[in-house]
Amino acid sequence: MDLDVQELVLTIVKPLTTDPDSVKIDVVAGEEFTEFHLHVAEQDMGRVIGKQGRIIQAIRTLVYSVPVAGKKIRLLVDK
Repeated sequence: MDLDVQELVLTIVKPLTTDPDSVKIDVVAGEEFTEFHLHVAEQDMGRVIGKQGRIIQAIRTLVYSVPVAGKKIRLLVDK
């Protein structure tokens, strides 16, 4: 199931960036949450976050709507 979420995030984020090859996701499974750490190139941070965080919030809304058994999902953006 984590793979589905990971593929969804990559499908959404890669077209937004100028360097799609640098987009990576690390999955960290905790007790309560499964965290997806999205890594993009520094010059693409603004493109992924958007004005006032609107783009990343829209991505989170889509990702959080994916049903995952047992754990909640977090999507974090890192350099």
